[in-house]
Amino acid sequence: MGLNLHDCEFITSAVRPDQYPRHQFPEVALVGRSNVGKSSLINTLVNRKRLAQVSSQPGRTRTLNFYRVDRLVLVDLPGYGYARVSQSIKAHWQKMIEGYLTKRENLVGLLMVVDIRRQPTSDDQVMAEWIASIGFPAWVAATKADKLSRSRQKQQLDAITSIINLPGFVFSAATRVGRDTLIVVLNQLVGDK
Repeated sequence: MGLNLHDCEFITSAVRPDQYPRHQFPEVALVGRSNVGKSSLINTLVNRKRLAQVSSQPGRTRTLNFYRVDRLVLVDLPGYGYARVSQSIKAHWQKMIEGYLTKRENLVGLLMVVDIRRQPTSDDQVMAEWIASIGFPAWVAATKADKLSRSRQKQQLDAITSIINLPGFVFSAATRVGRDTLIVVLNQLVGDK
């Protein structure tokens, strides 16, 4: 039975493990650079405009944000690679993200969100290598696909997945392309949970 996408809610924001919600649901973390569309992806998935706060200003997500979607929890992590914050804030975010990704028992998979118009950065490559080293199921969602033609979408997705060596799909919050694939991926992650 698939996820009931209408049964969704924001649970909480957290910066420390003692603030993480206690529940029995599997979690999928959304990782990626600042401003690639992680919050928009969540909103498109559940057909809501404002479940997850969206900002055009990079670096607005500064906490781990937990969203329950039926029997799954999506965790929107702060974007990495944003240059306009201090080194101390970057260090804090890195520690917060690493702590969650290495110690959270509910975590069952990751969704690496990238902008389809950009080549993966060194930060993206480091994240992909780390994901491979821990062996979590992971996919790439190449967002903002509506900004490219279909032929360019395929070329870019192929280039991105060859660099970061994860399976991927195109996605657009504007046109909803890739939403069905996202649902399939999430259902696979929670299928036997």
